[in-house]
Amino acid sequence: MGDNVIVVSLECVGCDNPGKSRYHYRKNKKTQREKLELKKYCKFCRKHNIHKETK
Repeated sequence: MGDNVIVVSLECVGCDNPGKSRYHYRKNKKTQREKLELKKYCKFCRKHNIHKETK
């Protein structure tokens, strides 16, 4: 991997307990400058929710 590729965590917005549902995603800093928002499946909510990038 190059210097511009970083690994970020995506956390479910709809969960009651923060930090439960997380995905890890590779992101290129040069091409994707804004924070990621992806619709992924949360096994705790049992539905597809928006997952946002965290620090």
